[in-house]
Amino acid sequence: MITDPWVLLLLVLAGAGAGLTGATAGLASLVSYPALLAAGLPPVTANITNTVAMLGTTAGAAAGARPELAGQRRRLVPLCALTTVGGACGGLVLLLTPSDAFTVIVPWLIGGASLVLLAGPRLRRLAEGAEHHGLRPGTAVGAFLIGIYGGYFGAAAGVLMLALLVTAWNQPLARTNAAKNLITGSANLLAAIVFSATGKVVWSAALAVCLGSLAGSWLGSALVRRLPATPLRIAIGIGGLGLAVVLGLRA
Repeated sequence: MITDPWVLLLLVLAGAGAGLTGATAGLASLVSYPALLAAGLPPVTANITNTVAMLGTTAGAAAGARPELAGQRRRLVPLCALTTVGGACGGLVLLLTPSDAFTVIVPWLIGGASLVLLAGPRLRRLAEGAEHHGLRPGTAVGAFLIGIYGGYFGAAAGVLMLALLVTAWNQPLARTNAAKNLITGSANLLAAIVFSATGKVVWSAALAVCLGSLAGSWLGSALVRRLPATPLRIAIGIGGLGLAVVLGLRA
């Protein structure tokens, strides 16, 4: 339990930043997870708490992007179901593997996620080229695997999902981005329920980050219609690589 009001305030602000970056750049956990570590939570506890807190990002993003989500229900429902089950599987993997293994793996996940974020535009261009030439990847399988990743850790799961959806759908990026937020958010749902039953969630921290992310993601969904995300994407990607190096050295 965290009772220091200044630490809780910083977690609210970190949650707002996470929601904002999650809704625009797909990298909420690279803001909120380090903040939870800085608040003194051990790595696995921080990850479990973060998974629960990120439900606020999903709710805020969905509320802020209702115009973009209109008319997409038919294809969103099956993909959300797949990522929900995948997220539960990822959460179980996290709980059943040693915490030392997570500590070693996380720097690689953060580093890889940061590289994916930095390469995001190139990945989208490649995906658009694949779609233009009629190549159709296994969208359902890809969504399920990203759901597993999201339940286990999840940083940059939104970037991976956006790249996947661009290959499958031909529509404006703002609509695809809104769908991405909902689909990747579904991966947290069952995982968060599983984690809640373990007694490992630090609820004061989860609530603080959740409240901030709810506001940040709602704002981010509105800003994504108007502002370029490139500077934010590059800054977070470089920061993520730095964090990966620091955590790797500690591990």
